[in-house]
Amino acid sequence: MPNTRSANAARLEFTPGSLVQSNLSGAAVTGDWLWVAGDEACGIDRLRRLDPVGQESLRFGEVRDFPLADLLDLPGLADEEADLEGMAVSDGYLWVVGSHGLKRRNAKPERDHADNAKRLAKTSLDGNRRLLACLPIEADASGAPCLVRQARDGRHALRLKGDAQDNLLTRALADDPHFGPYMAIPGKDNGFDIEGLAIDGRRLLLGLRGPVLRGWSALLEMEVEARNQQLRLVPLDDKGTLIRKHFVQLDGLGVRDLHFYGDDLYILAGPTMVLNGEIRLFKWPQAKALLADNREPVRFEAALTESVALPHGQGTNRAEAICDLPLSMTGGTPSWLVLYDAPDCDRKDGEHTVFGDVLSHD
Repeated sequence: MPNTRSANAARLEFTPGSLVQSNLSGAAVTGDWLWVAGDEACGIDRLRRLDPVGQESLRFGEVRDFPLADLLDLPGLADEEADLEGMAVSDGYLWVVGSHGLKRRNAKPERDHADNAKRLAKTSLDGNRRLLACLPIEADASGAPCLVRQARDGRHALRLKGDAQDNLLTRALADDPHFGPYMAIPGKDNGFDIEGLAIDGRRLLLGLRGPVLRGWSALLEMEVEARNQQLRLVPLDDKGTLIRKHFVQLDGLGVRDLHFYGDDLYILAGPTMVLNGEIRLFKWPQAKALLADNREPVRFEAALTESVALPHGQGTNRAEAICDLPLSMTGGTPSWLVLYDAPDCDRKDGEHTVFGDVLSHD
């Protein structure tokens, strides 16, 4: 297990004040630096690659926080969680996306039945959850990459036009026959819930944890452009299509993360609702070419292959983030870094250090 310092362990050393620690939900690597996001914070942490401990594969530390309120005019309050669930690097920007979904209060054992019934009936929306943004990456005087509101070359941090209630994406889906009815359902109830982001040029793919419809999971394809210091949706064709829908067969599981590797798309998948169940990695071969050639507004893809099944616990150790590692970090072996939400004691070393896995792939 990772806390025995096994050879496939990746050690992440945070500090008591770190924005992100045990609720890891997004990851990306640039050079020797690891960017991570969490679903209970409103910011991003950057960790530096350090010399490993013992036989462990990788070690990251010297954490630095980047609060989103310092980088963007947020749709919600500065300290309101953004529930960041997807992350990708493209053309000098770090892209992030929030879940966009509602949340439902949970019952608590110390409350009486009547109080818990009220809690379970209450849903709410944190405005920062409806966030899709790109943040410029710029080196500081020491050469370390930093997230900035405005880079020296003129690049700006941008977010999709909208406010604390909705944005251009949720408006485009409001009357959609597949997803419109689920916009008012909390994510963990099989409602609308974004948990993956992959980028190919100006094309963005958003992976949905929910809804899963008769066993079909969904990816949303769209393009954006910068206009008046905001991101706007760009039609995908001359018919004005703003969003293409791709239904994929993941054996009933929902998307937890997305990542392009070469021309292939890898999909991390797990239960859509609050369940302890399989977490698996699927491969969509030649996805980039298929997506570039596709002109259908809705398509179905069942020819995915399963790459690997990942470990999970009972309410713990849920794989939520995956990213490709530079070959310089892995001795030339193509490998994934997998990070886990709700780490159990087997994935911790004290209060502020957690462990991910380094998994080789073809």
